[in-house]
Amino acid sequence: MNASAIARLFGLGAATRLSDGPVARGKQGVVWRLDTADGRWAVKVPFHPADDGGSAAFQEAACAAGVPAPRVRRTAEGQVFASVDGVRVRVYEWVDLGAPDPNLDPELVGTALAALHRVRVETAGPVHPWYTEPVGPHRWDELVASLRREGAPFADRLAALRDELVALESWIEPPANLQTCHRDLWADNVLPTADGGICVIDWENSGAADPAQELACALFEFARHDRGRVRALTAAYRSAGGPATLSRRGDFSMLIAQLGHITEAAASDWLNPGPRSPDRAAATAWISEVLDDPHSRTRLALLLE
Repeated sequence: MNASAIARLFGLGAATRLSDGPVARGKQGVVWRLDTADGRWAVKVPFHPADDGGSAAFQEAACAAGVPAPRVRRTAEGQVFASVDGVRVRVYEWVDLGAPDPNLDPELVGTALAALHRVRVETAGPVHPWYTEPVGPHRWDELVASLRREGAPFADRLAALRDELVALESWIEPPANLQTCHRDLWADNVLPTADGGICVIDWENSGAADPAQELACALFEFARHDRGRVRALTAAYRSAGGPATLSRRGDFSMLIAQLGHITEAAASDWLNPGPRSPDRAAATAWISEVLDDPHSRTRLALLLE
């Protein structure tokens, strides 16, 4: 990582220090911290070739509308990515963030989500299958058989959840009201800040979705079975002008599809570790996020109620 080259390409002032290695790691890339004469910056290196696809423009529009998020830093030519020694990097404003916490103030979450859903930019389609398609009974059975054959420690737990996952997938319906959404509002990406606020990060998965379905994801992640938190989050969302309303079980379609594909991906990573999950321990930790506190028809029905 050539700190001076990054600083020059993105117009960040003279580089003073680059972290000795990545300071954060996600499922799609790693982040280094760069200190320059003009401030601190987050330098993100994706694991796979990435096409911005408009996510930076959406993040910029969201920041301008008051959504708490890091500002995108573009190159002098206005590009999002730059190649440094053959590695594609992108740069964001640095924000001091705390650890993921699903017990964040629900009013802060609801207010931020409302601001995000009021942002309208051109929506590129079609919707990615990750957010709309079921994994399917055949694939679940295939995964369970492979995991048992290889001795995965969580194979029996996934097998016990298999019928519920298939039943949940019967709720999936196409999104009805498409606009550009974040589509990745889990606790890993809605983080507490040092000043008591929150910050929405990792906008690279932004794209077409139904805001009601994204609201359902946020309610599950940040309220779970706590009715008081459900009321607080939805009241803040409505008060801040959020346009979406949950009215039927199909509004949980994106939640069901995403958590299904996350579970499938984590199980696949255990069988074949790679950059996303470099070893079986990482894959086990990832799938445990679902297995330790699974969604179910009963839990989602209570949220809807």
